[in-house]
Amino acid sequence: MAGLRLSFACGLYDRMLPLYTGEVQAEGIDLDYVAIDSPRDIFDRMAGGLEFDVAEMSSSEFISRKSAGKCPFVAIPVFPSRVFRHGFIAINRGSGIRTPRDLEGKRIGVPLYTMTAAIWIRGHLQHEYGVDLSTIHWVQGSINSPGAHGNPSVLPPVKSVPIEINDGGKSLSQLLGDGAIDATIGTSLPLAIRHNPEIRRLFPDFREIEKKFYARTGIFPIMHLVAIRRDVYEKHPIIATSLYKAFCESKDRALAKMRYTGALRYMLPWMTADLDEIDEVFGGDPWPYGVAANTPTLEALVTYMVEQSVIAAPMRLDDLFVPTDGRA
Repeated sequence: MAGLRLSFACGLYDRMLPLYTGEVQAEGIDLDYVAIDSPRDIFDRMAGGLEFDVAEMSSSEFISRKSAGKCPFVAIPVFPSRVFRHGFIAINRGSGIRTPRDLEGKRIGVPLYTMTAAIWIRGHLQHEYGVDLSTIHWVQGSINSPGAHGNPSVLPPVKSVPIEINDGGKSLSQLLGDGAIDATIGTSLPLAIRHNPEIRRLFPDFREIEKKFYARTGIFPIMHLVAIRRDVYEKHPIIATSLYKAFCESKDRALAKMRYTGALRYMLPWMTADLDEIDEVFGGDPWPYGVAANTPTLEALVTYMVEQSVIAAPMRLDDLFVPTDGRA
């Protein structure tokens, strides 16, 4: 008997691959996996046109819509993308930036002020290094191409923030190299870092900084969650449980296969050492799903969003996600 057919748009991550190949199947669901490499494309198509039944979704965009009461989705606590972000701050040394506090009063490029990666980076700068974010002028646009970062239909900040739209025909990378902006933050580094010796990471030793940060805080920044169209969920609420179980099984299988070290599964020459590090730092599973295992990370994200005027007030974590234990 055929299951409920649902479209699912997501990057083809290792933890999702068993769902794509059919090795793992969600009970009662015929999942049509739409593999899309660009997260921004998925977000724009899901938020702008409700194009998929289920999709990888920006955490900050979902939370901001949920907070504003304008959310056509529900979410389950599955996190397809997590990235430590200390290594994604690029500076022009000609601007006199040597420490995080030197960013105060500067012009900083960002793809989208409200994007999750930028929220995490600003939160780190404020809470870890005492940077006064109110002094910074933001220049918004694509980092490595002219114009906007995708075609987002995101909600604006709830309070006025000094944001300048970069519509001058140059990328943020070019502006950084020219000295027209002083730094960039976001999901990628500017291409200028490859050829301009003045363009550097603010934290060149970011890996060690991030390991210490995690050991102290338990925070591994969540970028994306899984969103389900509200109308689909309300018609078939059991799909939240079925999908959650399948996502967990898919991740567990991917992690087990990564540990088959007779032949390395990924193009990481020292992957065996990386696996040892996963065990040492994360206790074996660096990618937990569920609310309880991610409470420090989710609470920090919500706090940062309030402080940065992305949402108006804090939200209870349990209010962000629908039940995945079979309860309607």
